[in-house]
Amino acid sequence: MPIELYRIDDRLIHGQVVVGWGQPLDLQRIILVDDEVAASEWEQELYRMGVPPEMDVHFLDVATAAAQLPALQRDLARSIVLVGSVATMAALVADSGNTVPTINLGGVHHAAGRTQRMRYVFLTDDEEQQLRALASRGVTITAQDVPAARPIPLEQVLDGRGDG
Repeated sequence: MPIELYRIDDRLIHGQVVVGWGQPLDLQRIILVDDEVAASEWEQELYRMGVPPEMDVHFLDVATAAAQLPALQRDLARSIVLVGSVATMAALVADSGNTVPTINLGGVHHAAGRTQRMRYVFLTDDEEQQLRALASRGVTITAQDVPAARPIPLEQVLDGRGDG
């Protein structure tokens, strides 16, 4: 499967994604799905600076990414689909007709209204419900900050057993 990872990480492109996941998965492309970043050349340039020249980066809004997802899944370039929020991933899954098989919760950090579930996963009640709805549609969701870590099933994350 050419899309190696569907990841939620509110930091978007950073060292843990590029090096931590990129090298072990031998990624050739990052597909960053975010409506605001897709509309901002300035933000795109900032994120491009964190990516090695041999790795392609595509900036897509949710609607475009959803429409292109079937072709991207067939493409031979080893890729990661990266979003910054649970809501963006939920929209991508819904708009693409449920073609996302797995989701990696990689970093949803502290913000007002969020409750800590793991050291790197904080969720609002709405985000929890969105994740539960995705799981009920058959999407496998696990939390895993780096490839060497054990993937933690969503239910363990939500009931606070993810770090223990």
